[in-house]
Amino acid sequence: MKKTLIIICLFLAVMTLHARAIQEDYRHAEDKARTSYAFGMIIGSNLATTPIDFDYDAFLAGVRAMNDPTVEPQMSEQEAMEIVETALHNAMERVADQNQVLEAEYLEANRQRPEIRVTQSGLQYEIIEDSTGDKPLNNSVVRVNYTGYLIDGSLFDSSVEEEGALIPLELVISGWTEGLMLMSPGSIYRFYIPSRLAYGREGIQGIIPPYSTLIFSVELLEIISEESLQGSLF
Repeated sequence: MKKTLIIICLFLAVMTLHARAIQEDYRHAEDKARTSYAFGMIIGSNLATTPIDFDYDAFLAGVRAMNDPTVEPQMSEQEAMEIVETALHNAMERVADQNQVLEAEYLEANRQRPEIRVTQSGLQYEIIEDSTGDKPLNNSVVRVNYTGYLIDGSLFDSSVEEEGALIPLELVISGWTEGLMLMSPGSIYRFYIPSRLAYGREGIQGIIPPYSTLIFSVELLEIISEESLQGSLF
C-alpha cells in the first residue's frame, strides 16, 4: 500500500510538471496567451540593452496597472517617468565609471606591446604594412578601407561592402585625423583611439558605450585631389 502511494505521488508530480510545461508552451498556446508572450518578447528585446536590474514581478504589475481597469496604479505617470529617468541616469553613470577603469587598464596594457607606437596625444597605433609617399593634411579627403571594433572584439563599423569610403579629415574624430596623417597611400595601420580622441564619456547611444577605446584597421587607398573630388560630385 505504501509503495502504491509513492508511485501515485510520483505520477502526480510528473503530471504537474507536464501540465506546467504545456502551460508555458506559448508557441502553441491559445491566441491571447501567445500574443501576450509575443508582446513581452518585443518589450524585453527593446529593454535588453538597458543597464537596469529588473524585478519582473513588479514590472508585470506596472504593465497590468496601466492596462487593466480593475487595478489602480500606485503612482502617477509623472512620478513613474521621474523614477525611470533617475534609474537610467544612475545606471549609465555606473556603466561609464566601470568603462573608464576598463579603458585605462586596456590602454596601459596595450602600450606595453613592442609593436605599439604612441603619439603625444595618446593615440596608439601599429604598422601592419608601410609605404612611402605623400601624407594627408588635416584638410585632405582620403579614400580608405577600414573595420572598427570595440575592445571586446565586437564590430561596430566597416567599409568592407563599399569600394573604399571617402573620409574628410576635418569632419572625423581627432584620433582618425591624427592617425591618417601618419600614413601614405598603400599602407595599413591599426589605430587604438582612446575615448578622449573619439566619443568620450557620452559615446553614441546604442553603438559606442561611454569611455570606449576604438580599434580601427585602416588601409589608405588614396589621397583625393581637389580636381578628382569636384569631378566625383557631378
